[in-house]
Amino acid sequence: MPVGTAATVKAMFLDSVRASGTDVVLANTYHLMLRPGAERIAQLGGLHQFMRWPHPILTDSGGYQVMSLSGLRKIDEKGVTFRSHLDGAMFELTPERAIEIQNLLGADIVMQLDECLKLPAPDNEVERAMRLSLRWAERSKRAFEGAAPGRALFGIVQGGTAPKLRRESARALVGIDFSGYAIGGLAVGEPQDVMLKTVEETVLELPAGKPRYLMGVGEPDDILAAVERGIDMFDCVLPTRAGRHALAYTRLGKVNLKNARHAEDPKPLDEQSQCPAARDYSRAYLHHLVKANEILGAMLLSWANIAYYQELMEGMRQAISAGRFSEFAVQTRENWNKEPR
Repeated sequence: MPVGTAATVKAMFLDSVRASGTDVVLANTYHLMLRPGAERIAQLGGLHQFMRWPHPILTDSGGYQVMSLSGLRKIDEKGVTFRSHLDGAMFELTPERAIEIQNLLGADIVMQLDECLKLPAPDNEVERAMRLSLRWAERSKRAFEGAAPGRALFGIVQGGTAPKLRRESARALVGIDFSGYAIGGLAVGEPQDVMLKTVEETVLELPAGKPRYLMGVGEPDDILAAVERGIDMFDCVLPTRAGRHALAYTRLGKVNLKNARHAEDPKPLDEQSQCPAARDYSRAYLHHLVKANEILGAMLLSWANIAYYQELMEGMRQAISAGRFSEFAVQTRENWNKEPR
């Protein structure tokens, strides 16, 4: 799911996002409640009409953003009180208000409010945040009961990198009964092997018949490894962020368009890609746009990256359906090493 934090996927036309194979985009409760405001978006017809995206939208609850405001917020049983990073105004975000905001936005997939810690963190803090998030999950479920038909509420598993806490959190959320289950609080400073081990432990407690969503992940190899461990859904700012910083993801590996060796290279990023940005523009031109700091460079590379991520996901879906996922994973990893760094 490409991230459209403030009701826009950065440097992208949403028509191009859709044409790249995207079914769902993500928008953020925290940012939209501050600007332009959930009530204003509701008055303007809801988020789908506001951003001209008639397809599913998932909204993050804002818990992750609140984590980054450690100097501006206070957490207690009721919820989070914080100062806006925009103008210093005070806001209160409770589990009930987070659900209300997401319903006002018109989100199709709604997330419970949780407390996300930056890792590493003391064991007692990890356990405290996990248990608080579970109590908030119960309140979120009750607040969601009056939501419009067709919408889904996901619970969020917390517990740091402690297998016991992760499994306890997952079991409790399954007992509350959500439409899907997210694994939160990872990709926040821990090594990849630790993240994947945590995913393995958590998935053991999550039902196979409901979506499993790994939040905020990640690099293509993170995604491939997580799918191997049973994850279905992902979101990450990386495709567009990397694109804005001259890094392209391709089926043959990463390409740094700042590198001088591309200055006279007439080849595209990938002549086999279905994406015009990756197939039709030379590396020399993309390098020129980057060096000249032209906006078009960020747009084309963001487009190419989103298209590659969707190509990777489609390839995995087809391989799973055909019963050849293991072979697909081996070949994909071999291909990533073919592009000169």
